[in-house]
Amino acid sequence: MAVIAPDKSLASVFRQMTGGTFPPIVESFERGKTIFFPGDPAERVYFLQKGAVKLSRVYEAGEEITVALLRENSVFGVLSLLTGNKSDRFYHAVAFTPVELLSIPIEHMEKALKDNPDLSLLLLRGLSSRILQTEMMIETLAHRDMGSRLVSFLLILCRDFGMPTPNNDGITIDLKLSHQAIAEAIGSTRVTVTRLLGDLRQDKMISIYKKKITVHNPVTLSQQFT
Repeated sequence: MAVIAPDKSLASVFRQMTGGTFPPIVESFERGKTIFFPGDPAERVYFLQKGAVKLSRVYEAGEEITVALLRENSVFGVLSLLTGNKSDRFYHAVAFTPVELLSIPIEHMEKALKDNPDLSLLLLRGLSSRILQTEMMIETLAHRDMGSRLVSFLLILCRDFGMPTPNNDGITIDLKLSHQAIAEAIGSTRVTVTRLLGDLRQDKMISIYKKKITVHNPVTLSQQFT
């Protein structure tokens, strides 16, 4: 039985778990393209190599609610493994930015989990982070005021995609975000998001350069707007 080294990355494990016989498929999706729909057969497991993926639930009334934004080095599409039953897709998975994915048949993931018990711990760590983010997204969408909803969403992005600026004057969200993409994530409109971001820029709470948002003081922003 193969053993995973404690410091081994999930990326390298994912690439090697088929033993080279059936290498993972590499797929690319443009922003806004669907990776899978709710109800699709859960046949493959995905590893996010580049970009960000939005997971959402679609309700009978047609409303779509964002439950998570996955960053690079995330594994998704594993729900049927957790339930122990083959099941259809539960979420709508969409490329939030241009993305590059690796995917393998779900049967290969099942075999890897049996052969490598340490892999379960790696997956558990990733899923724990996602559960926390989902709880934060639910809190974000609970805000009736769209300004507070936007600020909460920006703070989540700072936590999961943020990088300190070179001169330490804030946190830059390492994603190129269109106003439309932000609006879709928080259940708003592009016009409203554009106006609210303009207000934050005028108040010097944020700056935007080449579609990347820098939050200059996340703590102050949180205190004043949420």
